[in-house]
Amino acid sequence: MAAWVLHVDMDQFIAAVEVLRRPELAGLPVIVGGRGDPSERAVVSTASYEARAFGIGSGMPLKIAARKAPPDAVFLAVDHEAYEQASREVMTTLRSLPGVVLEVIGWDECFLGVETDDPDAVARRAQEAVHEATGLHCSVGIGDNKIRAKIATEFGKPHGVFRLTRENWFEVMGEKSTRDLWGVGPKVHKRLAEHGITSVRELADADESELVAEFGPKMGVWYHGLGSGMGPEVVDDTPWVARSHSRETTFQQNLTTPAEVEQAVRELAGEAFEDCAAEDRPVIRVHLKVRYAPFETKTFGRKLTAPTMDRDDVVAAAVALAATLDQEREVRLLGVRAEMAMPSGGDAVERTPVRGRI
Repeated sequence: MAAWVLHVDMDQFIAAVEVLRRPELAGLPVIVGGRGDPSERAVVSTASYEARAFGIGSGMPLKIAARKAPPDAVFLAVDHEAYEQASREVMTTLRSLPGVVLEVIGWDECFLGVETDDPDAVARRAQEAVHEATGLHCSVGIGDNKIRAKIATEFGKPHGVFRLTRENWFEVMGEKSTRDLWGVGPKVHKRLAEHGITSVRELADADESELVAEFGPKMGVWYHGLGSGMGPEVVDDTPWVARSHSRETTFQQNLTTPAEVEQAVRELAGEAFEDCAAEDRPVIRVHLKVRYAPFETKTFGRKLTAPTMDRDDVVAAAVALAATLDQEREVRLLGVRAEMAMPSGGDAVERTPVRGRI
């Protein structure tokens, strides 16, 4: 039997949970974000497929979404607890499938490792089990590694299954933009384009030394391999350990004075510290995120002189970072992230719980 990686991704997860709770919303454009009030400053957490048809997507300001939305669109407040509960039910269901190794990578997605001669049958079984247990639908990508499985899922949406392997990689992905690769964001896409690399095949055929010169010895080699769909093949079921905790706020009215900024940072830093203290883990670094009006975002970080379990140390570090901000500019958003020391034997994943106040 061959080893396969399956990527399970819940379809329009947050919107689907809301529709499950409110069946009368089925078929309507549903937009979830902030407190559900499009007149307030907040962004879209998710949009149903019906809303996406109007160009509404995650991360879009609610005010813009409201202008794009049709008259029958429904705006709903974010309900973290409901989504966390639904996520637990999904992962528990998938973990109970015989012969699979499960690696959670987000609220609404995970990898399954399985040895089988019929990965499509396993994928269909996973879909059926999740729907029977929760009423929610998912799409499944099948691959010979995590990269190909993750990308394959997009071709299976919604509710479908798609297989992407070394054999059909270039047939499916060769002419696609590098932006369609998992791990290539807009900035990397732009830097690749400056070297004349715009398609996946061009990335695979590129001179690796040129990529190393642009991105460094680690990431240059990684991006070159990404062009051929290369990636990790092992699904790891080691329990996820948070690297850090964050709190952030989008202000309904811009902060205009250093005193207002400092007070807000003190509150956010204190809340982030409490989240870390609840895990009984010391903080080793503090990060500050600022969004100046109208929409320019910057992030700063500071390593503490020593790991600390002292709230005042964390707050002081955040306030010191706040003092470096441009005092002439109005502030639209602030966020504080407290990075923790890893527990003995712990393995961090690049996912940070973020709790916001709107």
